[in-house]
Amino acid sequence: MSNDYPWLSAYPAGVPAEIDPAQYRSLVQLMEEAFRKNADRTAYSFMGKDVTFRETDSLSQAFAAYLQSLGLAKGDRVAIMMPNVPQYPVAVAGILRAGMVVVNVNPLYTPRELEHQLKDSGAKAIVIIENFANTLQQCISATPVKHVVLAAMGDRLGLLKGALVNYVVRNVKKMVPAWNLPGAVRFNDAIAQGTRATLKPVDIQPDDVAVLQYTGGTTGVSKGAVLLHRNVIANVLQSEAWNAPVMNKVPAGQQPTSICALPLYHIFAFTVGMMLNMRTGGKLILIPNPRDLPAVLKELSKHTFHSFPAVNTLFNGLANHPDFNKVDWSNLKVSVGGGMAVQGAVAQKWLDKTGCPICEGYGLSETSPSASCNPVTSAAFTGTIGVPLPSTVMKCVDDDGNEVPMGQPGEIAIKGPQVMAGYWQRPDETAKVMTADGFFKSGDIGVMDERGYFKIIDRKKDMVLVSGFNVYPNEVEDVVAGMPGVLECAVVGVPDEKTGEAVKLVVVRKDPALTEQQVREFCRANLTGYKQPRVIEFRTDLPKTPVGKILRRELRDKT
Repeated sequence: MSNDYPWLSAYPAGVPAEIDPAQYRSLVQLMEEAFRKNADRTAYSFMGKDVTFRETDSLSQAFAAYLQSLGLAKGDRVAIMMPNVPQYPVAVAGILRAGMVVVNVNPLYTPRELEHQLKDSGAKAIVIIENFANTLQQCISATPVKHVVLAAMGDRLGLLKGALVNYVVRNVKKMVPAWNLPGAVRFNDAIAQGTRATLKPVDIQPDDVAVLQYTGGTTGVSKGAVLLHRNVIANVLQSEAWNAPVMNKVPAGQQPTSICALPLYHIFAFTVGMMLNMRTGGKLILIPNPRDLPAVLKELSKHTFHSFPAVNTLFNGLANHPDFNKVDWSNLKVSVGGGMAVQGAVAQKWLDKTGCPICEGYGLSETSPSASCNPVTSAAFTGTIGVPLPSTVMKCVDDDGNEVPMGQPGEIAIKGPQVMAGYWQRPDETAKVMTADGFFKSGDIGVMDERGYFKIIDRKKDMVLVSGFNVYPNEVEDVVAGMPGVLECAVVGVPDEKTGEAVKLVVVRKDPALTEQQVREFCRANLTGYKQPRVIEFRTDLPKTPVGKILRRELRDKT
């Protein structure tokens, strides 16, 4: 990288301008090194139970052998649909060790959303927690899935505690709707079968696909960002180098510990939580339900921890919770804000209460995800997305792809070893976002200042960002337009204090008797929580261009 990039002078001492993603051939090599070096250390902590690197090694090896025993081959896709439970990292390591591809699935998806992703990815197997087995049952016959591995909350908690947890989840909290999946194999049985089989070694190359990370499509259809082994390795090493100035200050006797409250199916937690912790030999505290703030704070009060990646909504919720002071925040070295814009007021409150500033970062599923971040040595919140990470180049371009002058708004384009190979089986969509010289066009409009700091000012796309999750208006519109009684509809994002943005739905009725309640119920059945409209408004018509294209911008301005 040339030295004429202004942002390099913002790098803290000791952070290199470049990293070497070629130091591992694959994520499997990275993980197996971690298993060897840290065998007796805790890899994961979940509901009071610690899992060592050695256990994760043997369990994932057994799971990999089990997958091979089903006749699945290198390159086959295996979906994972679970919250943050210890089976998740075991499944990921097992799938990758068998030479297969991880397909991360949001466990709250409706049958319609799940069916699309399983079909599009061509997944032949799925590891799913029983709480969502009913969703799978409703769509599995329309998908290529032939093998179902069924996990339960208490699987890895030991006999007594596990049985108790499962009893409470199933019978007291009634969180497991009835399901029927003939031939499904229990997670612990799959491990037992794999223990008796032998894992056949697989030659995994840096350019082999590691993960299909689905992201909403501008066309309303969710697309899989193809992340190669070398893409994720690069982002792990970039994140490690970036955090080093403060993580190096963790006292010698303490194991570096991270909080994983973001869901592992989200690429931010996948890479910067799970995979980064493998590389550093750190401990990861798995939080299964970040919405349950009292439970989160209760869990945190039991640990000494140093790193906390989260989204604005979570920082805000915790900082305003009465139990906040029951946690010892004094060891916190880095709070990384990602997924959505961090609000100044939230950042200020977090700094006042923990003494640790929120370093806002920026990235996308297409960049594995981290592209830029504020220096972890920053003493205050900057309101920017920071500077490009090592080995990363960012610029602002106009519609023709030419770089705009400094301080002028343009679409942020990103180049680096963490940028995806393209969209899964969508050369047309890939061509829209990748330039001839390897830059990925993000769809976000930003400006760069003279120090090389970037700030996002708007989005080129109509996407709505709800608590860090992409909602594409087309998808919600497609669903609602299929409802009897709806003539036409449009979706825009409106500011929301809690989630940053919320979905607003504007409906033109075909049936005058159609009620808001009916529309809400229809959306609930077809869309996962964060995609459901917060605000519903009925109108007699929608603003359109002469060609008949709905003017979303005008609807936004009127809100």
